[in-house]
Amino acid sequence: MAKWDNMLSMIWMLRAGRKLTAAQIADSLEISVRTVYRYIDALCASGVPVVAESGHDGGIRILESFQEAPLFFNSVELKALVDAYKFAQGAGYPYTEELESALKKVENGLHEEQRDDLSRRTGGLDVISPARPPSVVPLLRDLEQAVNDGRTVRIDYRKANAEQADERDVDPYGLAYDRNEWYAVAFCHRSQAVRTFRVDRIARLEPTEARFEKPERFSASAYFRDQSARGREADGPLTVIRIEGEPDTLNAVCGHWHMRHYLTERTDREAWFLLDVPTMNKYLPMYLMTFGTAIRIREPLALKRRVQEMAAAIAQHYDIGTD
Repeated sequence: MAKWDNMLSMIWMLRAGRKLTAAQIADSLEISVRTVYRYIDALCASGVPVVAESGHDGGIRILESFQEAPLFFNSVELKALVDAYKFAQGAGYPYTEELESALKKVENGLHEEQRDDLSRRTGGLDVISPARPPSVVPLLRDLEQAVNDGRTVRIDYRKANAEQADERDVDPYGLAYDRNEWYAVAFCHRSQAVRTFRVDRIARLEPTEARFEKPERFSASAYFRDQSARGREADGPLTVIRIEGEPDTLNAVCGHWHMRHYLTERTDREAWFLLDVPTMNKYLPMYLMTFGTAIRIREPLALKRRVQEMAAAIAQHYDIGTD
């Protein structure tokens, strides 16, 4: 068992209310008596009032004034907390300041050895933040509050390539972070349907007096999956699509807004998808051709032949001899 796990176990044992000898603790945790006393010193340095009394009726105990056991993390868990903060900051998480404050509280509870180890372990990872307008963070906070309160909000929203924003009332059901962008999934009163709104395209937001009931067990991520599924041409039959390529190229294929929902297995150089045949025939040949020779279709044979036919038709179209 790791050092900090053992120390936490010691606290739980001592909080049972009875005195224990160092030998009893050592036997229970399968460590040496000498290690038990080292752990006692470390706990006292961390603010845990552990008392070791000598004599016939002596033993080790925790003073009754101690109410809560401090949190103990191993080195990898501490690193994960710091790295998670970096990813949250890079994603534009609206409560980054609060997360940083919580992390500082954890770090303040560490002793010098832990802080030095944490600094060494977390120095090699950085998350590059995409450029976002400063208004996104307060918008995310206001939208989340509207989700929690069930309150309709009025927004000025500018669609892609639109010259100006238009006003609409929406009932925000949830937020989602997808492909480096934040989205609000909301019921739009104007279109009378659930829509997605990119948060950085919201020019203005204000709460209204209107209230709404969010659909039970609504999930923004499930909504995105459902929207992709609706783009399918048919319910079946399904076919396995196997594509080979360099890791970076496969990342692009697997990260496509539609294809990623049908990914079933992935290695560094191969990806497997499960998709209905009509959708495959309608969308994939042209899409996969954009990758040129950077990928290779391994199966199904029908998809390979369709891409060959399209490539041959394009080659014939640009045949210099026909000019």
